[in-house]
Amino acid sequence: MSTLRPTLNAQDHIQGRPDAPIQLVEYGDYECPFCGRAHLIVKAVQRAMGDDLLFAFRNFPLSQVHPHALRAAQAAEAAGLQDRFWPMHDLLFQNQQFLEDGHLLRYAGLIGCDVDQFAQDIDSEEVAEKVRSDFLSGARSGVNGTPTFFINGERYDASWEPDVLLSVLQELRGVRELR
Repeated sequence: MSTLRPTLNAQDHIQGRPDAPIQLVEYGDYECPFCGRAHLIVKAVQRAMGDDLLFAFRNFPLSQVHPHALRAAQAAEAAGLQDRFWPMHDLLFQNQQFLEDGHLLRYAGLIGCDVDQFAQDIDSEEVAEKVRSDFLSGARSGVNGTPTFFINGERYDASWEPDVLLSVLQELRGVRELR
């Protein structure tokens, strides 16, 4: 089984309590239809697990298959520089068929970004390096497709269907509560 490398750190985008007993990390691609489906599942799992779950997303754009994936990842990171990563993340998954530059600029405006700053940041070395760093961490962690999940630092290769994933996470939560 593969382990997450590096472990979660200050560079990661997280939702949930930093000290939550369960950590779910996804390597994803904004243009991947499977990631689009997983996005809805993760949202449902987050609602069900509440404060017991920390969720983190790392970019793994498969540019050979999805021509807009890299640019979408850069858009998410550019929005993140204005503390708007998660709203952009959600919009990108909700609009996977519309990931051209004009759409990305419009999304930036919709979520309250300074659009001129966003337009500069999307092409910045800082943003490019963040996406590259996420991708390389995925490669070091054994990621070879999207979505790929890690639970508490260990690669999760079982079904990510909602009932199965939630059951696995709840079982982990129960084990932790027994300690």
